[in-house]
Amino acid sequence: MDTACPCDPARRYASCCGRWHAGALQLQAPNAEALMRSRYSAFVLERGDYLRDTWHASTRPAQPIAFEPGLRWLGLEVRRHQRQDEDHATVEFVARSKQGGRAQRLHETSRFVREGGRWYYLDGELR
Repeated sequence: MDTACPCDPARRYASCCGRWHAGALQLQAPNAEALMRSRYSAFVLERGDYLRDTWHASTRPAQPIAFEPGLRWLGLEVRRHQRQDEDHATVEFVARSKQGGRAQRLHETSRFVREGGRWYYLDGELR
């Protein structure tokens, strides 16, 4: 798939989030922002396997990831990426979507942790 990347239409999927989606174990997002972008793209593309693989075990839902029928993702704006130390970071973002003709915004500050050289989504605070 060499289309526009869901996280940034100016970039190609294959060289942006697609490389992280394709190489879950061999190739991993190098920082929290790249992981957050790849997780947004995974929501758009309904890649539940990738979302579970990149969710920290301590907060990962027990049930499979459920996608809302009819939900259409419209875009992502990364507002801030802040690294607290070598293994902890936050990313503030706004993701826009539409469902049933109604526009929605998800504004979140997500926390990420790095373990064994790999970044994981820990949790998020809605804004």
